[in-house]
Amino acid sequence: MTPASRYTLYVPQHVFVEDEVADTLWTKRILGNLPKATVSRVPAVETLAPIPGVKNISLAKQRGPFLRLCPGTSKHICCLYHNLDIAAGCDLGCSYCILQAYLNVPMTTLYTNLDDLFSELDHKLNRHKNRFFRIGTGELSDSLTFDHFAAWSGDLVSYFSGQSNAIIELKSKNTHIDHFINLPHNRRTVVSWSVNAEAKMVTEESHAPSLQERLDAAVEAQKAGFWLGFHFDPMIHHPDWQDGYREVVDAIFSRIDPANIAWISLGALRYPAVLDEIIRENHPNSDIVLGELLPGIDNKYRYFKPLRIEMFNKMYQWIRSYSADVMVYLCMESDEIWQRAFGWSPKSSAGLKKQLDARVKP
Repeated sequence: MTPASRYTLYVPQHVFVEDEVADTLWTKRILGNLPKATVSRVPAVETLAPIPGVKNISLAKQRGPFLRLCPGTSKHICCLYHNLDIAAGCDLGCSYCILQAYLNVPMTTLYTNLDDLFSELDHKLNRHKNRFFRIGTGELSDSLTFDHFAAWSGDLVSYFSGQSNAIIELKSKNTHIDHFINLPHNRRTVVSWSVNAEAKMVTEESHAPSLQERLDAAVEAQKAGFWLGFHFDPMIHHPDWQDGYREVVDAIFSRIDPANIAWISLGALRYPAVLDEIIRENHPNSDIVLGELLPGIDNKYRYFKPLRIEMFNKMYQWIRSYSADVMVYLCMESDEIWQRAFGWSPKSSAGLKKQLDARVKP
């Protein structure tokens, strides 16, 4: 089991508040939970110059849609997931994080016009009652890392508990579960954790809670009746990777009942070329950019195909040794990789969506 993490509770020291959201319930809640923070009013976050320091955050209005379909990648099978963008940025600082190259906001931003979010969800879900939506908040931020002061997980769990054609997935490396763990949820929430081999958690996720801490939180969520998910993404090739990832699989199934696992996803390290230099500059001690990475058809650096197949195949065998039924899927891989790694394939994005939906539909 992993040693204690070096995670330190993130407490913002300076909060910039856009005028348009100054009076929302969620702005007032956050500021109430950060009584020692300096608060500055601004007309718009975009007008601010980048301000050094991860202790600065902004509370802003989401001016675009909150909900959007994952764009996927051409010639790769996508799960047809919907992203709910309630924050942009993260405090955990993982070396491989795409947000280092992706975000164009001057600081971590939390969107606090959530009345608009729930109106948008109402419109979408009511308009498409015959469709099923898997929705998650973990693309542009970690779903739970700010929840100790934002507390919006409780709002989301309560809202989705009343939906018959949607679930919310809270995907995280963090353990802030207090604001929703005792709420009625009607099994409409999947609480998921991103996990990795211990050697890579120590070197590439050093500011995040340890595996044991994440699994402790997962056990509490299991006791409360929530669906659970686990995401091995990105899997990082390194010496003794087989022992490292096998130990994580063993640790999960030693504490979690497979009947409570909605899904387990596998994805190998991949990133756009622009991120290569950013990783080298921001994380000079990381060696992940030194792996056998080649440009793929999506122009992202990816491990050599046989290496990915070997990693996925081993993981699939280890998981299947514990459960023949738990849903295991690949993130952004081709039909060929599915066939060669798993011996089967959903054939298409629609096929994968159908299988994932069936796992959690009421």
